[in-house]
Amino acid sequence: MIDAVGRHPAVRSVRLVGSRAEGRQTPLSDWDFAVETDDFDAVAAALPGLLEPLEPLAQQWDPLGVRRCWMAMLRGPVKIDLIFDEPQAESPPWALAPEALEPIDKHFWDWTLWLAAKRAAGKHDLVASQLATLHGHLLAPLGVERAPASIGEAVAAYRA
Repeated sequence: MIDAVGRHPAVRSVRLVGSRAEGRQTPLSDWDFAVETDDFDAVAAALPGLLEPLEPLAQQWDPLGVRRCWMAMLRGPVKIDLIFDEPQAESPPWALAPEALEPIDKHFWDWTLWLAAKRAAGKHDLVASQLATLHGHLLAPLGVERAPASIGEAVAAYRA
């Protein structure tokens, strides 16, 4: 990942941060990388192509973070977050439209994998609060009436 993103001429540094850098990861923990750049817009536009050799299953911007974060899911499953020091306002809940279906699907599976990692780390309160957020931002717009009580319920509701 460091080589894939770091080869862009506007990238100053790419470094591992978070639970994996601190040695407190679980097998499902994501790989968080802090990316410093001289030209965020140029790097942002190039990200899909930079990661293409890694054959991502999905990649897109996180619509809910307070900082810009490019999320990628690879086979394994492996979740990667490229975190930039660029502010971002939280996006509203997804609105159903044909062009939103693919990004909704990518976001759901990325979020679900992230929740599974948090559950494995014993962060049950965080998982519970995020299941409510997942409902409000993604499942409710799809017509799911109540927030899921578990990741399994969220997956079942989404698939239905």
